[in-house]
Amino acid sequence: MRRVTELLLGLAVVMAIAVTPVAAGGPPALSFYVDDVRYRTIGTPTDLSNTGAPADSYDAIYALGGDLVNVAEAAPGDTDYNGGRWMVDPITWNVEPVQLTSAEQVLEYAANGWLTIGEPDTFFVCPAIPA
Repeated sequence: MRRVTELLLGLAVVMAIAVTPVAAGGPPALSFYVDDVRYRTIGTPTDLSNTGAPADSYDAIYALGGDLVNVAEAAPGDTDYNGGRWMVDPITWNVEPVQLTSAEQVLEYAANGWLTIGEPDTFFVCPAIPA
């Protein structure tokens, strides 16, 4: 019964957050890259906005926009992975958008002025599952 409840809850959450930059369809959805590896996720209903948790208790997901796949800075197994606690940093492109596949690329593009990283606008929890 618990498994059915979790599945139904997961499906409801994915539908509820389908308009956010993190959602990419039904569970488990191909959602983001970490260090050139594609990860899947299942959305959860957890909204951690305004909880007062420090920024370093989250990992960044860079929302590249448009049809581009988002990029996250950590994944399970990384020593700095925060267990699936995410903050979404919106990206504004200053050049023609391209698909990036690592946080290092995002930071390099920002350092070169090719994109701007905005302030985090969404805080949530979801798993990172290797594709």
